[in-house]
Amino acid sequence: MRGAAGARKEPLPPLLIELASLSAADALKRLGSSENGLSAVAVELRRHECGENRIAHEEHQALVVQLLGRLLNPLNILLLTLATVSMFLGEREAALIISVMVLLSLSLATVQERRSSTAAERLRAMVHTTTAVVRQAGEQEAPPSIGAPGGAGITGAAAMPAEIPMEQLVPGDIVHLSAGDMVPADLRLIAAKDLFVNEASLTGEALPVEKHADPRAVSAANGSPSSDFAELDDICFMGTTVVSGSATGVAALTGPRAYFGGLAAVIAGERPLTSFDKGINRFAWLMIRFILVMAPLVFLINGLTKGDWVEALLFATAVAVGLTPEMLPMIVTVNLAKGAIAMSRRRVVVKRLNSIQNFGAMDVLCTDKTGTLTQDRVILQKALDLRGEESEEVLQYAYLNSFYQSGLKNLLDVAVLQHSRALTLEQKARQYRKIDEVPFDFERRRMSVAVENSGQKLLICKGAVEEVFAVSRLGRAAGASFALDDSHLAQLRASVEELNSDGFRVIAVAVKELPASQSTCALDDETNLVLVGYIAFLDPPKESAGRAIAALATHGVRVKVLTGDNEVITRKICREVGLPPGRVALGTEIESLTDTQLSALAEQTQVFAKLSPGQKSAVISALQRSGHVVGFLGDGINDGPALKTADVGISVDSAVDIAKESADIILLEKSLLALDDGVMEGRKVFGNVVKYIRMGASSNFGNMFSVIGASAWLPFLPMAPVQVLTNNLLYDFSQTAIPTDNVDPEYLAHPRRWEIGNIGRYMLFIGPISSLFDYTTYLIMYFLFGANTPARAALFQTGWFVESILSQTLIIHVIRTQHLAFIESRASAPLMLTSLGVCALGAALPYLPFAQALGFVPLPLLYWPLLALQVLVYLALTHLMKVWFHRRFGLD
Repeated sequence: MRGAAGARKEPLPPLLIELASLSAADALKRLGSSENGLSAVAVELRRHECGENRIAHEEHQALVVQLLGRLLNPLNILLLTLATVSMFLGEREAALIISVMVLLSLSLATVQERRSSTAAERLRAMVHTTTAVVRQAGEQEAPPSIGAPGGAGITGAAAMPAEIPMEQLVPGDIVHLSAGDMVPADLRLIAAKDLFVNEASLTGEALPVEKHADPRAVSAANGSPSSDFAELDDICFMGTTVVSGSATGVAALTGPRAYFGGLAAVIAGERPLTSFDKGINRFAWLMIRFILVMAPLVFLINGLTKGDWVEALLFATAVAVGLTPEMLPMIVTVNLAKGAIAMSRRRVVVKRLNSIQNFGAMDVLCTDKTGTLTQDRVILQKALDLRGEESEEVLQYAYLNSFYQSGLKNLLDVAVLQHSRALTLEQKARQYRKIDEVPFDFERRRMSVAVENSGQKLLICKGAVEEVFAVSRLGRAAGASFALDDSHLAQLRASVEELNSDGFRVIAVAVKELPASQSTCALDDETNLVLVGYIAFLDPPKESAGRAIAALATHGVRVKVLTGDNEVITRKICREVGLPPGRVALGTEIESLTDTQLSALAEQTQVFAKLSPGQKSAVISALQRSGHVVGFLGDGINDGPALKTADVGISVDSAVDIAKESADIILLEKSLLALDDGVMEGRKVFGNVVKYIRMGASSNFGNMFSVIGASAWLPFLPMAPVQVLTNNLLYDFSQTAIPTDNVDPEYLAHPRRWEIGNIGRYMLFIGPISSLFDYTTYLIMYFLFGANTPARAALFQTGWFVESILSQTLIIHVIRTQHLAFIESRASAPLMLTSLGVCALGAALPYLPFAQALGFVPLPLLYWPLLALQVLVYLALTHLMKVWFHRRFGLD
């Protein structure tokens, strides 16, 4: 979700201001709900009243709106203006031909994009963003409408939290939040434990803020409810994300009524343009400026030399249409849509169409380790005491911690709960009662739960080895306790490193007895712990990872690993998948580096370990400063900042909410092989768009010399206005198949980025060649066939028309590849069919029944072998120039 709302200020909804000053019980009553949630009847009534929990950016545009948006493209506006001018001048045929061009471009682009959207929607339905909600069981009396006082009829049997699609949430629903969740609506908290929320999407402030269930939003000045955003500590806003802790809240405002929903309606569609978007826009406006100079010049030259100013205006209008790259929007849209459809067949959801091209430009892919290089199938293999021996006590403590913690259950927790002895362990765990917990966060890198059994209260802490050791005072093994010192840390590090070198990830476990009177716990309780041992997990390397990394490397994409895991295990996994780790940079190392130093380090380093979320983002920014186009693949709460920073954010269906919302691309299967396919599709899109741009730019540049020279020299128009438009219509049709074309393997081998300078050079070197052969045709028609008077103008115009349509249609086969056209490289069947079909039709036009209406006459027999020779020499000369150009300036 590039283009966040930033620090945009909007007035807070009055209901939120009111709820913030009420107690939790009164807030529930105000919303007509209870701690047991809503009944099924109430849910349906409120959904009917408030609609689904969707915001503006998710709405689909109607077909009419889509067509209108395309019609208002600057190129189409120019064409329709020229059609209007032609109509006023009495040239209905010209106006009709121009309108057909616009219609052709609009219809092809719209049909293809809707096909892409349909395919994407089918896959998007498989991407689930859910929220945990408590609702009443059984039939209940419906509560009053939202905002009505009182809560009669809300009692009923409570249900356990159930995951529902986020769009099904309604006001009054009881929502459970934990680390990694995206807040699904504006919520009034009714319970919270160490809850920290990132509100950067609303405020622009990167640091998380703490939230409480107690009403605190009261103005110090007059005691009335505060309307200051920062003071609403008991309100969680839609679109923000839970960094750590857990909470329960009641939904107050959903969909567009929510604070974020209102912002989304204002900022929907505001995304920064990619370099590809900017390049396309620059080219389009360059052509428009070119037309604004050329058309008046052609008008003046013909008006002054021929004396017929109306005819000069019609010809200038036709030339302006001919110079307009009106198929550019269609070519871009159809290429992108075709890429999205191709990726959908590989179970890849493209949320943002333009991100496909960014794939092609990507030269660095940063990825997390877990689930990408590994199988994402973590298994708890060992539970060891401090002597390195299997320990039932350590296993039971670890199970208690994972069983009772209510925050984000990561893969390690799942592995603990799915241990082979899980049934026995759960039976023992249920003998305990949970008292409280201290949730996990990425600064402490540990979490604790407090439980009670038979009057004994115990704090159980598990987390990263060094972080748990740092808050432990004693160690315990074989029933004996001993004071910990640096020697024990060294022994522990050696044991952990040995396990890491075998591919195990290690988590330490420590405990502490709590006073019988203690009923809560906090960060301060994580001191003077007793270290009892550690648990070791195995996440084997993914078999396809090595092949995918090799494929990406072959295609010019370097893979860098950005992980929060430790150095030793990261090294082992990287070696096993064929990714030489080299020097591994740690989070503590990059903390103190300047931007320049970090950019240099990021350039040279393949693997980064023990990174915080902010450090992952910093590494990506450093690579971008060095000129790289960076993709990032991640699925965890700690990957959100990196996904937003990257040029291409990639996530998976199983990711946490914030990761999926931040991503441009979602993989339904977590595989790097799918990314390599995406890279290839992106480069195909770019390659086919550049083919059209190169051809259009060079053709227009050559036509400039041809039209100006002929206008100044001939005593008549070199081509009738309707012929110019017919030529352009046929030429446009021949280009509609470019998105289906093949792209040379050499072109796909390396990242491709927009180079407007290279396109300009191509135009300068290739364009004049076509003009050279136009002048050859002029000389043949003028001197050899005697078409040198106004009475013989039709013959001249027919001769140039046929040469022009054949040469500019066939030249695409030369421009589309660096190889020898038709022999070493062939175009796709649709492109071959349209181009050769248009050439056949162009050659046949002088002999068709309606030829006279278009001003065509039959051509002399000698014309055809001379034309064939001209076209062959033109294609050969252009090929030689192209080969020299690619050797001199490269493929871009």
